[in-house]
Amino acid sequence: TVSLSRQGPVAILTIDNPPVNALSRAVRARLCALAEEVNSDGEVRAVVLGAAGRLFVGGADISEFDRPPEPPQLPELLALIESAPKPWIAAIHGTALGGGLELALACHCRVAAHGTTFGLPEVT
Repeated sequence: TVSLSRQGPVAILTIDNPPVNALSRAVRARLCALAEEVNSDGEVRAVVLGAAGRLFVGGADISEFDRPPEPPQLPELLALIESAPKPWIAAIHGTALGGGLELALACHCRVAAHGTTFGLPEVT
């Protein structure tokens, strides 16, 4: 669901959870584990967070809406990124919705491809 690759001192995390890269419990857990790993790795100088497929992250996993919240919850993941001792860069394309936009905003810097759209559907 989330892979780690490296290009020199840069760690590249790629979310790959088709069809919309939803932030399921499995994705959140893997991102938390990888965040702890790269944040504590002395050889990593920066982290790029991106996604496979046609969009960045389409938000929460709707299959989890009718279940009790399961850890790790999104605020825990966002706190790991926001408090990271090295810069996190969100590489955004397609669409970033809801929790996906929150994830991008937790990063220290954001870069978006031309035509990228952003939205917080729960805010009216």
